[in-house]
Amino acid sequence: MDEKTKKHGAISWSELATGDVDAAKSFYGQLFGWSFENAPMEEMTYTMVKANGEEVAGMMTIPAEAGPMPPTWGIYVTVDDVDAAAERAVALGGKIFLPPQDIPEVGRFCVIGDPQGAFISMITYL
Repeated sequence: MDEKTKKHGAISWSELATGDVDAAKSFYGQLFGWSFENAPMEEMTYTMVKANGEEVAGMMTIPAEAGPMPPTWGIYVTVDDVDAAAERAVALGGKIFLPPQDIPEVGRFCVIGDPQGAFISMITYL
């Protein structure tokens, strides 16, 4: 990840949550020529998506705590302070769907909804 994507307001990451990561890898690999690298984590296996050898996105199985949801691509926007940004989102009429929490060795993130209900994730990198 380059430094410009780590600046406040930058769209810095894309992530697919899906019920079938293997099927998604097959589809997107054939469609875009992406390659994949599994990164085992404590609670799951996270799949790094690579384009031309560079990490550009991630894939994961929809977590059980997400409840019934369709497969979806989400984006992360970099913020200077994810906790403060989450509070500001609520003050502006948004809602917190996943409160700020740490991603070991990456940073801190949360998932919010805007006043119309659209989801977006915010992240502060280490």
